[in-house]
Amino acid sequence: MVNALEQYDPQIYELIRQERARESGSIRLIPSENYVSRAVMLASGSCLTNKYAEGYPGKRYYEGQQVTDLIEKMARERAKKLFKADHANVQPYSGSVANLAAYLALLKPGDTIMGLSLPYGGHLTHGWKVSVTSKIFNSVQYTVNPYTGRLDYNQIEKLAKRHRPKIIISGATAYPREIDFEVFGQIAKQVGAYHISDIAHIAGLVVA
Repeated sequence: MVNALEQYDPQIYELIRQERARESGSIRLIPSENYVSRAVMLASGSCLTNKYAEGYPGKRYYEGQQVTDLIEKMARERAKKLFKADHANVQPYSGSVANLAAYLALLKPGDTIMGLSLPYGGHLTHGWKVSVTSKIFNSVQYTVNPYTGRLDYNQIEKLAKRHRPKIIISGATAYPREIDFEVFGQIAKQVGAYHISDIAHIAGLVVA
């Protein structure tokens, strides 16, 4: 049976088919690229894609939010329960957007942020030079110990005391070791900084 996409746009249909074959024929080891269930695929491709939901439940900019408000409230409650959190915002569609939202909520343009350098496992949005985060904020980058390949918490502490960032970012995109989030929190307290943990790649492990 020919489906609607195959009939309307056979080229895109064929490229999606190729991508499906590529995914099923290989194992992806990027944690943030996971293999979603059929249920998630159905929800993602549902009529919800038609609806604007700018604002927050009960305070939207478009009408007709009776159902979307209920969905977002439910998602919030589920996230709070999973992560044992007091608050949750489920609107960001990627870790990059979530990071930027957190920075903008806590900082002013030109304030200093401190994150793991990209070549050492950090993410673009941790202040790397090609990211908008380095254009809006003053970025200080920490690295790993060149001999051990591990985070050097003494170096991080010294950098924090020298530059007095408003935010210290822990977490990584390509760092295979455990991160001592408690130590990051202690360093942040010493310099009066906020501590933001980017756990996009290990969120499943955190929940488990």
